[in-house]
Amino acid sequence: MTLFLLVFLLIYGTAHIWFALRLLQAFPVLQSWWPFPVGWCLLMVGAPILSRLLEREGQTFAASVAAYIGYSWMGLLFLFISLSLLLELLHLLHWSAHFFLRLPNLALLTPRTGFFCCFGLALLISVYGWFEAANLQVEQHRIITSKLPKGAARVRVIQISDLHIGLIVGSKQVQQLVTTIKSLKPDLLVATGDIVDGHISHVDGVSQMFRELHPPLGMVAVLGNHEYYAGIGSSRRFLELSGFQLLQDQATLVGEHLALVGVDDPAAKRFGAVQTVKETALLQGVANDRFVLLLKHRPVVEQQSIGKFDLQLSGHVHKGQIFPFNLLTWLNFPVRAGMNRLADGSRLYVSRGTGTWGPPIRFLAPPELTVFDLEPDKK
Repeated sequence: MTLFLLVFLLIYGTAHIWFALRLLQAFPVLQSWWPFPVGWCLLMVGAPILSRLLEREGQTFAASVAAYIGYSWMGLLFLFISLSLLLELLHLLHWSAHFFLRLPNLALLTPRTGFFCCFGLALLISVYGWFEAANLQVEQHRIITSKLPKGAARVRVIQISDLHIGLIVGSKQVQQLVTTIKSLKPDLLVATGDIVDGHISHVDGVSQMFRELHPPLGMVAVLGNHEYYAGIGSSRRFLELSGFQLLQDQATLVGEHLALVGVDDPAAKRFGAVQTVKETALLQGVANDRFVLLLKHRPVVEQQSIGKFDLQLSGHVHKGQIFPFNLLTWLNFPVRAGMNRLADGSRLYVSRGTGTWGPPIRFLAPPELTVFDLEPDKK
């Protein structure tokens, strides 16, 4: 965790130095007032840390204010830097064309105009992103399978992932989610990790909201990395109080035709947990005539597992949450959001996530609630 904090401070601090330099370049008059922009940058660098410290001390309101301001600024800053880097690239291309190709040297944006354009557009996208984050989309997928006998009833599975209940996502969003799930009448509800984020003891009544759901085949969850960051003990208690059955490197039979295999997140190793059963061994222990759902927080596919499961459900990457951050997440997880067809009849579905982490905004990556209708092959 110390290493993570140091890396975070290095990257986020560098981003604020970039912003401060662009601000002072655009408004030279502020150079004599430099303590004010520098002070703001220092405050915003520390805001995410401050919110966690206040949360641990039980100062929920102050922690929520610090989190909302700090993380909203984080999203705005990311967009500003992305746009200003694009502008710098255009400047470089223009200079190269003039220097190497002897093209006319056209006047480009001044530092002040460029700053206004980048910051203004980043602000507009942030406002739009706030509304996008609140617009939960229901993604529906129909899967025809021979694992369900002819004449068998459809099995409706709903996936939620990366809700991140905490200082920003709270009871209001959870109640809206529960209402939507009720209207869809699932047979089975699965949660693929990062349902909680931070200390959640202050989120009154949230577990009771989930207990309003009574899918006939139950509610099953696997842990994500944020359950471990928040504290595995409190995370487990919350999920169990909410009515979820936890699968930690375990398999279980559900109904007459389904088998669920839950794989624990790799973050478990960093907190002293030891993997007792490997994924391939869990899959080999499941009967071939059942439709196998593999629940795994991170969208990583083990090559030895392909063909041994029918559908892997994952999340974690949020589709980047704020474009163009998805270009960075692609480096670690080179799979696209949505349905991915693998070999030997296996499929991988990567959810965009149901909530938000960090900035309470989304851009070109709306939150989703995913419905899978498993139906028998009538041929």
